[in-house]
Amino acid sequence: MSDIAIKLENISKLYRLGEIGTGTLSHDLNRWWHRVKGKDDPYAKLGEENNRESKGGDWVWAIKDVSFEVKQGEVLGIIGKNGAGKSTLLKILSRVTAPTTGTIKAKGRIASLLEVGTGFHPELTGRENIFLNGAILGMTKAEIRKKFDEIVAFSGVERYIDTPVKRYSSGMYVRLAFAVAAHLESEILIVDEVLAVGDADFQKKCMGKMGEISNKEGRTVLFVSHNISALRSLCNRGMLLNNGKVVLVDDTDVAVSEYLRFDDTLTSMELEHRTDRLGNQLFKFRGVEFYNKDGEQVSETISCDYLRVRIYATCDSSIDCSKIIFGFNLLNQYDEVVLAYNSDEMGAFNFSNDKGYFEIVIPNLYLRANTYSIKLLAFYKSTRAEDTLDIIEKATRITVLNGDLWEVGNINRNGAYSIFPGQFIF
Repeated sequence: MSDIAIKLENISKLYRLGEIGTGTLSHDLNRWWHRVKGKDDPYAKLGEENNRESKGGDWVWAIKDVSFEVKQGEVLGIIGKNGAGKSTLLKILSRVTAPTTGTIKAKGRIASLLEVGTGFHPELTGRENIFLNGAILGMTKAEIRKKFDEIVAFSGVERYIDTPVKRYSSGMYVRLAFAVAAHLESEILIVDEVLAVGDADFQKKCMGKMGEISNKEGRTVLFVSHNISALRSLCNRGMLLNNGKVVLVDDTDVAVSEYLRFDDTLTSMELEHRTDRLGNQLFKFRGVEFYNKDGEQVSETISCDYLRVRIYATCDSSIDCSKIIFGFNLLNQYDEVVLAYNSDEMGAFNFSNDKGYFEIVIPNLYLRANTYSIKLLAFYKSTRAEDTLDIIEKATRITVLNGDLWEVGNINRNGAYSIFPGQFIF
């Protein structure tokens, strides 16, 4: 493998919907017997691709024939829409689950951070979990002790290090888990979306640490994120997954451009038919419309102009609609949030099924000329996963045209960020 840290050849993972494994012991034994005899997997032709927009049988390939190599010291960004197979791939690389077909070769120990709490025992303290994780990685007590103070300082949970981690908030959990994964002596670090749980300062700290791990320590990092800006600044290369298959592995900017082009199809799809959404849909978004100050429905607006956003939804009678927290984000072409509204900050959100929609009025849309996508979020008075009602990435988009913010006859330049009125004083 020379300087190759990870090599995957034709990795596939087959799931039977509603079942664990392949469904029955007879299926597992049948698969094993075919493998012993050197024959093809008897279920390999049963699966359909992991396309969440289509309906089909009970067998689905979460990922299919995935092959790629990652060099030692490289940072590979893995991108794709929800359901593309990113998390399944990382679970296979982390040995959380086994592939149905294919081979994996990895040089060195692998530390992974897949979701909040992975690898931690809730009844053990932070201190005990650090030693437990180190032992799992094959480190001695002496090696862990040498890194212990550095781990605790980085995590910022010194005060609670002897408290059982079941008492930790999700943010504290992630801080300690990342600190452990990044500082213990593993040659390969795998990080999923979990860093989104931490605050902005800690995310910046993590990004810096991952860059240091790669550039100074020569360790390999596989990084999954929807944060395009983070991917572009951190990763040497990018891999785009779609419906469980590799679309391309290339320079990060090339992969990001292809990903954004791929996502264009989502914004043109009616929300009613979107299956890539998250949540239990007890509150469900059904459509978005834009109106100008004259009450006319529009798909474009002018920089700094009035905009009214109408969002259609339904609320299940089993929940109290007044206890919903609603979020509305505008994102630029790099998936960076440039404008955000949150009902928990703005006041009560009381949705009525009788009306069927609610509206956000933006008196002056202080954005430079560009095309922006809309992200919709709804939670039930908590950000716990089980209280997620509906989240839709790229629900639709709005095009902002050039305008004269300063009212001096000069048209604003194009951009991908917010602007605010002001004046020179001499």
